[in-house]
Amino acid sequence: MGTGALEKSTRPEVASEIRAFFGLPVPDAQRDRLEPHLAACAAAAPDFRWTPAANLHLTVRFIGNVERSVVEGIAGRLDELGLPAFDLELGELGTFKRGRLVRVVWLQLRAGAEQARELAAQVEAECVRAGLAPEARPFQPHLTLARARPRDRSTLPALPSIPTELAPWRVEELVLYRSHGRAGAVYEPLRRIRLG
Repeated sequence: MGTGALEKSTRPEVASEIRAFFGLPVPDAQRDRLEPHLAACAAAAPDFRWTPAANLHLTVRFIGNVERSVVEGIAGRLDELGLPAFDLELGELGTFKRGRLVRVVWLQLRAGAEQARELAAQVEAECVRAGLAPEARPFQPHLTLARARPRDRSTLPALPSIPTELAPWRVEELVLYRSHGRAGAVYEPLRRIRLG
């Protein structure tokens, strides 16, 4: 059966496999500020699938379908490392594009980007140590807000201004999440790794 993280399969998920990723949760105060903004953006740009405020997080390492024991082992080793906490602050709007058309809308980091990269490097090292294929793209810390509904990309209209009172916060945990659900993903925390 293997880890299942290295290949896309049409077979149904087996009982011991989960769809997993490591991420940094966004605190309630920032979610509450972003929720009306996301609703306004969804009205302005319906060709994009906007992230519900409850699902907001910064992905540190997406893994995909994998044996639960594999990611639990990675989380355990990360917990033993005593990884440092750091301050994080959201910044300006950004996009990932193909040509002139937008695929993803996101917020960059005004503070904490370098520390997030260092954390991602530690997580990546443990994933590779566990036998997962190395991440092909360099880590770019960001908070995903929306993805284009068409399979590839879409034109992005003018959006409302980002809320100005998005206070910085102390990142004190890395979370191993399980993603499940067909009609809208549910992100279930499986393990919280204390940073400090």
